[in-house]
Amino acid sequence: MRDGDGFYGLQVEGEGEQMKVTIRKGLDGVLTAYIAKKDLEQPILAADRGDLWGGCVTLANGWRLQLPELAPDTPLPVTVEAQRLADGVGGLA
Repeated sequence: MRDGDGFYGLQVEGEGEQMKVTIRKGLDGVLTAYIAKKDLEQPILAADRGDLWGGCVTLANGWRLQLPELAPDTPLPVTVEAQRLADGVGGLA
């Protein structure tokens, strides 16, 4: 659901830091996640769902993020509210 600031929100129970994450696709086709609060940009190495949205992704630095449910054809770049997951939480090993 989109809030008044134009961000897609996610309500997930459990521990983890909520953060705004910009997902984009480079000219080389690589998906990246940029977290402004941490001044961090990392390639997305794995996703537990084929369409990316509504599942967990793993970044190159090992961070795991829970992304909100969005339409598979959501245009990129897009900024979403995601939750950083603790190790062992979510669908990825």
